[in-house]
Amino acid sequence: MCELLTFQNVSVAFHKNTVVHQVNFSLKPGESLGIVGESGSGKSTILKAAMGILENGGRVTEGQILFQGRNLCEMKEKELRTIRGAGISMIFQDAGASLSPIRTIGEQIHESMSAHQKISRQEAFQKAMGLFEKLHFQNGERVWNSYPFELSGGMNQRVGIVLAMLMEPPLLLADEPTSALDVAVQKQVVQEMKRLREEFGTAEILVTHDIGVVRAMADRILVLKEGRVVEYGAAEKVLTEPEASYTKELLAAVPRLRRNPG
Repeated sequence: MCELLTFQNVSVAFHKNTVVHQVNFSLKPGESLGIVGESGSGKSTILKAAMGILENGGRVTEGQILFQGRNLCEMKEKELRTIRGAGISMIFQDAGASLSPIRTIGEQIHESMSAHQKISRQEAFQKAMGLFEKLHFQNGERVWNSYPFELSGGMNQRVGIVLAMLMEPPLLLADEPTSALDVAVQKQVVQEMKRLREEFGTAEILVTHDIGVVRAMADRILVLKEGRVVEYGAAEKVLTEPEASYTKELLAAVPRLRRNPG
């Protein structure tokens, strides 16, 4: 099977400060990769490099990022815009913050789809309702007609997932998608992302500090420390038989929760 996304010796610098050093990994269609590491290890930078949205003077200084065999690093902004959303889409830590507070969810869904294809409001509505149903949303029409401030933070995060998946992109990037949510909504979001993989064959890269989320979702795990890969392999092996001492420390730091028998 051909690789969907490949990082080949990728380094990223902000001005002259290199923060990601010669990272290598690949992702097949439908596969899920979890990227873990401490804050500041370069996890989110890797996702932004793949989307071509590095800010504050950030740039790929070495290597190639290949998506469906094409080098994203050589593309002009106009070409990248055609890939964002339709080819690669992204969910941010606080998806609600990227929603316009003065426009309904439905208006924003229609606008998002219109950027990639000619589509009527009614067609966008039908598409959104189908996706809402697949993700087990209650009362999708109410969500469509709501403004973001009328919805909970958890629901806005779930709307962010819908916006990211409207064009059924083959690759979904998720940057700490559950960290701002309470435990019940975290579980919902994890289940919804798993459903997307089953329904559309979507490949996913999940950046998180939550080992529990990685354990539930990832086929493979990449462990980053100070911008360098310290471990990369099948999720089960990395989680049960880690080789790097840093990975062992990360796993040891995960709290062991016990059920209360009462």
